[in-house]
Amino acid sequence: MLPSDIPEIVEEILASRKYHNLSIPAETLTDLISQEWPRHARRSDALQAIRRKLHNIIAPYLGDPDYPAAQAALSAAFASGQPDKVQGVCRQLLSAHASTRERLPLLENFYPRLWQVTGIPRTILDLACALHPFGLPWMGLPADVRYHAYDLHQPRLDCINHFFTLQNLPPLAEKRDILVSPPDVETDVAFFFKEAHRFEQRQKGCNRAFWLSLKVHWLLVSLPSENLTGRRDLAGQMRRLVYGALEGLDWPVTELEFPGEIVFCIQKIQT
Repeated sequence: MLPSDIPEIVEEILASRKYHNLSIPAETLTDLISQEWPRHARRSDALQAIRRKLHNIIAPYLGDPDYPAAQAALSAAFASGQPDKVQGVCRQLLSAHASTRERLPLLENFYPRLWQVTGIPRTILDLACALHPFGLPWMGLPADVRYHAYDLHQPRLDCINHFFTLQNLPPLAEKRDILVSPPDVETDVAFFFKEAHRFEQRQKGCNRAFWLSLKVHWLLVSLPSENLTGRRDLAGQMRRLVYGALEGLDWPVTELEFPGEIVFCIQKIQT
């Protein structure tokens, strides 16, 4: 049975010193409570499990860049009219997190390899985007691309929308818990980069229903093929995750291997 004081639990956790400035959606915590509470006999155990899962979701946001300073740096770079200065600021932002830092040496060739499979998209979903939208200068997309980005952290989204505006793109970065409320925008391509394994930790088996809900022609699922130290091979585990989620679905998959990362290019067959 769920507790009668869910709103109070949500408010207490979100007001804690660790999380009060992250603007976490209340729906995320409400979902965690509904998932975890029935699994525990004691209230204290349930709260501990909820806090542990919330930390796993939010940990990548702790220690983020100084976003107001980043916005100022982006404005100055665009005002200079020099693309290399814009790329320099974007590289600094991409280096702030391991998931995008590892891809920095690959930027020149990474997106052309993706587009060889999917074609160059005109519309994009970037799901649980983190700092990935700052790779836009290397994507080779049309000037009028519609780039929808979703994340949980409002300061990050404000910076991304500032960047989009400087690029003369509509500010389509939005705070949303995509597992609770999947986007219903129809697009050519969806990025779901280095997140599916974390979704499994949050709610085992959730990727299949989430992928089915998306109105996209191509779903690009990126997963690490080794751990951060490079000492453990994760490729087999990640392939089992992807193909397990796709079992029984007639969706062709093209695998692209990069150092430390596999991108599963999944062509969604609409039924």
